[in-house]
Amino acid sequence: MSDSAFPGWHGTTIVSVRKGNRVVVAGDGQVSMGQTVMKHGAKKVRRLAGGNVIGGFAGSTADAFTLFERLEARLEQYPDQLMRAAVELAKDWRTDRYLRKLEAMMIVADKRETLVLTGTGDVLTPDHGVIAIGSGGNYALSAALALAEATELDAEDIARRAMRIAEQVCVYTNGNVTLEAIELDA
Repeated sequence: MSDSAFPGWHGTTIVSVRKGNRVVVAGDGQVSMGQTVMKHGAKKVRRLAGGNVIGGFAGSTADAFTLFERLEARLEQYPDQLMRAAVELAKDWRTDRYLRKLEAMMIVADKRETLVLTGTGDVLTPDHGVIAIGSGGNYALSAALALAEATELDAEDIARRAMRIAEQVCVYTNGNVTLEAIELDA
């Protein structure tokens, strides 16, 4: 987030893990302003497209909900085509003056792919089936990568443990985790 646009606002860790027969997106519930925790139980992870897509956001809540709504509209236009919907949203994000000012990032996933949508209009896919964003994102990403490679834990256990590690290291991350999962086709 831009400190000039939202002075003192920090928060959020979102992690996604794709392993075995599941993909999960997990996020913490803390919203902070400066050194003050403003909310402990924010829900930053939700289902989209009738439950076929899961996503989590980091950044301004109002901006993230605007992006979720725009992505939902694109998913209605391009059903079961998350990549296409995300690319069309990214095009809008880059060209629309209103959208260009939005301060948010998103992780979205369906049965086939996991994507990160950035505030600069990028659509990124993770190399390892694990991705994270937000103030504690690098901590959660490192933990999830290590757990995915070195253990037989499933996607949900990896995500929960990665969030617990991020909570212990990042002052802008708490342990109120919301997690959504999608079963993958066998």
